[in-house]
Order: sequence, then C-alpha cells, then structure tokens
Amino acid sequence: MIITCPCEKKQFKIDSSLIPNEGRELQCGSCERIWFYKPQNESEASLTLNNNISINKIEQNNEVKEKNLEISKTSQEEKIIEFEIEKENLKTVKKSEGKKTKLFSYLLVSIISFIALIILVDTLKTPLINVFPGLEATLFNLFETLQDIKLFIIDLI
Repeated sequence: MIITCPCEKKQFKIDSSLIPNEGRELQCGSCERIWFYKPQNESEASLTLNNNISINKIEQNNEVKEKNLEISKTSQEEKIIEFEIEKENLKTVKKSEGKKTKLFSYLLVSIISFIALIILVDTLKTPLINVFPGLEATLFNLFETLQDIKLFIIDLI
C-alpha cells in the first residue's frame, strides 16, 4: 500500500501486514512528523475529501503558527530594543556616577594632602622660621582659617 505523509512531500510504500486494522502511528522520514494512520476501505472520493479537509486544517494551522511566529518575533524584537535602551541608560548612569565619584575622590585627596602639608610645616616650624622669617604669621593665619572651616563643618552637621 502507498501512504502519503500529511505534509504531502513524501509517499511511502508499506506492506499492508505491518499496519493493523485499528491503525498505528507512523513517522515521516523526510519531515519527522508523526501521525496516526488507520487503513480505510472507503471510496477514493471520500478519501480525497478527507485529504482536502486535512490540507485545509494544515493550512489553517500553518497560518496560525505563522501569525504566532510573527507576534513572537515582534515581541522578541521589542524585548531586545527595551534591553538595549536599559543598557544605554545604565551606561549613562554609571558614567555620571563615575564622574561624580572621581570628582569627590580628587577633592577628598586634595583636602587631606593640604592638611598633611600644614601639619608637616607646623611640625618643622622652628627650622623653617629661621629660613623664612614671615612664615610664622602665615602659618598662624592658616591655622586659624582651618579652625574656622572645622567649626563651619561642625555647624553644618
């Protein structure tokens, strides 16, 4: 007997003794589709009619699958676009945060270095005054300015 795959791309010649009257599942070697086949003793006209019905169902299923695939592709494209936008926004936020963090770090290091320099100069005040006579008044004013800044920061907190 000759059996045609539902996709109608392939026909198979199968020994009729291999298929019982109750029918059995068959698999197409071309498209890998599995379907249930039951031998029929009906006329060719009804067989053609059933074949046309199954073709219409297959076409309808294919149309539905194509629509679902288009919707799926569209939603995937939208998700990819949303992901790219989120990634760009995250990069922008990280860049702005990075600039702020760098600026704050530089400012903090500069302040600490300046204070360390003042402490060093104050420690070596006596030998430096012998070399630079006006240094004592400058250091005193600088020390008073630091005291004022310290009080200002304490008042802010």
